[in-house]
Amino acid sequence: MIMFKIRTRALIFALACLLLSLFLFSCGGGRVSESSVIDDKTGGTAQTDEGVSDIEREEEEMKMYVYINGNKLEAELVNNSSAAALYELLKKGDIVYTADDYGNFEKVGGIGHTLPQNNERIDTVSGDVILYQGTSVCLYYGKNSWNFTRLGRINGYTDSELRSLLGAGKGETEVKLSLK
Repeated sequence: MIMFKIRTRALIFALACLLLSLFLFSCGGGRVSESSVIDDKTGGTAQTDEGVSDIEREEEEMKMYVYINGNKLEAELVNNSSAAALYELLKKGDIVYTADDYGNFEKVGGIGHTLPQNNERIDTVSGDVILYQGTSVCLYYGKNSWNFTRLGRINGYTDSELRSLLGAGKGETEVKLSLK
């Protein structure tokens, strides 16, 4: 009788795992889109589609804009479930939050939403856009190492240009994340 209970529990557990797997894969499994995006692991561009022209690929690229201190900065998003969730939120409207300096290397603030985390050991560089504890977005103008989730990167600026654009060391500032 005991063996029957153990086998029944094992069968129920196996079926539950199978159903959960099917559900996750049928819902897209965190797939962002079939486009050219930054690969979260390598930091390079990952091509996930075949037969799409460069013009179409450019239009499908996942990016957002960061408005801070009167500046509009373009951030290319990485290919992970956190960036995809942020992108979906931004489709519904802009996110505006207050960010403050921390550690003389970042502007950080709570965005009022919880995003899925894909934490890993990251050595940040100037321009990184990082999710911290699922609820805060950090805009880096310096270096740091910790377990974070990478959301994207602001490219095309030197360290000193980013420090100036982000208002490094000048305290609180309003940040707007937008798709426009």
